[in-house]
Amino acid sequence: MEETTLLGASWYNQKYYFNEAFAGLPKDVQDELHILAVEFTEDVGGVFTIYFGEDACPHFSVRSAEGDQRFDEIGAELLIKKYQREKADLMSRLAVFYRIRILKWDAARALEGLDIDLEGPDEA
Repeated sequence: MEETTLLGASWYNQKYYFNEAFAGLPKDVQDELHILAVEFTEDVGGVFTIYFGEDACPHFSVRSAEGDQRFDEIGAELLIKKYQREKADLMSRLAVFYRIRILKWDAARALEGLDIDLEGPDEA
């Protein structure tokens, strides 16, 4: 299985790319991802990407142009770790969407290896 790009944002040319294969995602999720990507590049520069790897899970990636003095490599690493922590539920749900809608896996297989709460929050 090869990598599939979900989205990308570039500080260099002020462009945002969203893979139309994911147009079935709810609009609020698409908007959240757009904001996340653009804010990332505004904060640290470079080119930010979310892609699905061979494990069928989303991954964050950032790269910079050679010699880019503005790019904040340490800030980029810290921001990715923050996103991994704060957006873990969103990333798990994206993995399920990708596995079911794009890869056409059955639901049981799509949920394998993911820590996802299908019940929602407990009501008191």
